Amino acid sequence: MSTGTPAQPPAAAGGIATPVTACRSCSGPAPRLFLSLGSTPIANRLVRADALDATDPSFPLEVGFCETCALVQLTHELPASEIFDEDYPYFSSFSDMLVRHSEKHVIDLIASRDLGPDSLVVEVASNDGYLLKAFVERGIPVLGIEPTPGPAAAAREAGVPTREEFFGADLARQLVAEGLRADVIIANNVMAHVPDLNSFVEGFSILLKDDGLVDVENPGVGALLAHTEFDTVYHEHFCYFSTIAVQALMRRHGLDLVGVEEFPELHGGTLRWSMQHAAAAAPAESVAAVLGAERAGGLDTFDRYATFGDDVRTVQRELVELLRSLRADGKTVAAYGAAAKGATLLNSSGVTTDLLDFVVDRNVHKQGKYVPGARLPILDPAVLLERQPDYLLLLAWNVKKEIIAQQAEYAERGGRFIVPVPRPVVL
Repeated sequence: MSTGTPAQPPAAAGGIATPVTACRSCSGPAPRLFLSLGSTPIANRLVRADALDATDPSFPLEVGFCETCALVQLTHELPASEIFDEDYPYFSSFSDMLVRHSEKHVIDLIASRDLGPDSLVVEVASNDGYLLKAFVERGIPVLGIEPTPGPAAAAREAGVPTREEFFGADLARQLVAEGLRADVIIANNVMAHVPDLNSFVEGFSILLKDDGLVDVENPGVGALLAHTEFDTVYHEHFCYFSTIAVQALMRRHGLDLVGVEEFPELHGGTLRWSMQHAAAAAPAESVAAVLGAERAGGLDTFDRYATFGDDVRTVQRELVELLRSLRADGKTVAAYGAAAKGATLLNSSGVTTDLLDFVVDRNVHKQGKYVPGARLPILDPAVLLERQPDYLLLLAWNVKKEIIAQQAEYAERGGRFIVPVPRPVVL
């Protein structure tokens, strides 16, 4: 759910998970545990066919709540070498919905910020250039910052200038020394991947022009709780944000939250937070409205999170029972979307090849490999019409409308779709 790429390398070293002993935002006490998904493999470390004999390393996947600043975060951290490598498989352009959403964002920013040929738009974790391309096509200068080699190369091939580096305060200072200041900074679906949040946000403050704008998008933790979206938890997502936690983080670095926009259909419930330098602009009414709703919903207290683990176990049990029932009836079941959330869902629920036959995914960089842990083969979606499984589990449920529309012929032939969250249902 995301550009899927980090902005900074995780700080831990070695091949084991390191316990988090202080909040990564406010440096307060260690987060208070409320969800354990056991020990799971790295979600995006797909398995090559020639490595099926090896065991997938697994690590604790647990989530806690900071009772000081309300940031939800993992309780263990993995080193960069265990998460982001040269085979990192996420390419944003394979999501039609994300591309459409991003292009509208571009058009709105050009109009609202009066961007032109003398402006500069910087995107952090720009992936394969899927968003910045829309600025380039309209004559707006851009700079992508993307640390993973495959997506960065794809962006450059698409005509998007891209620096293959991690983003933080040091890089921001270097860019300013080179004479660059940003009118707009965009960081979509990346802040969750950042281990050093304070350096990351300090980088915004350094690089942004005095009257510039920062737009940050991430799925909101409120939606995660409300829809039991536990599968959005995986090792490369260090944090899960409320507006309350975002405001505290930004203020620490001289940035004011000036707007909040909600996108309920995007990635299961996304928020776009807009920031400017302190006193550069008055906040929109949306800021107070969203903050008030979050506090009324208890997102700033541990009590709201305390029973989430029970909710998750209910969903996992119902999904396994449904799949076992279909198998017992002689039905064939496949899955759509070799997304990271799918790996979490399958591995934390104990679903493997005994309950599913294979996974399909449009991303050619994933095809021919296997889901880590569950070891399901990842195939081209064309296989669905060749094999016509009776049911299709939507692991990438966050784009279910897009998938169902693409698979109209599969459905016309009698195929049924299973959506796993917030509770497993057959469509």
